[in-house]
Amino acid sequence: MPLTDNQHRFGMQLAQMSRGWRAELDRRLAGLNLSQARWLVLLHLARFDEAPTQRELAQSVGVEGPTLTRLIDTLVEQGLVLRKADPKDRRANQILLCPPAKPLIDQIETIANALRLELFTGVDEADLEVCMRVHAKILDNLEKS
Repeated sequence: MPLTDNQHRFGMQLAQMSRGWRAELDRRLAGLNLSQARWLVLLHLARFDEAPTQRELAQSVGVEGPTLTRLIDTLVEQGLVLRKADPKDRRANQILLCPPAKPLIDQIETIANALRLELFTGVDEADLEVCMRVHAKILDNLEKS
């Protein structure tokens, strides 16, 4: 079955939206002196209920272990995170947020939420629900492939 024009445009539009959204957020967060990779690690880390292992955090962020190691090294130097031996597995490290990271994460969330409000202006909630169902189906198909 050949691709329809809408299917082709959908993928292109989705990629463009993702890049544009992230670039705009990165531009707005530039004053915090954090690279996109570092603020992304902090946001993912803040969403864990318990301190994740470095491997769990790498999976959450979607980066390879060595890449995350370098990012964590920098965040440790900045006093934003701490490595601690995992009591369940001595070969693993847990990554913990340090107190100075909390206000920084709050700033990131405030800026990100303001951008979301701007970007969703004029988007009907029902349309958003349909879009999310389409995305969920595509993600499900990706997992099956």
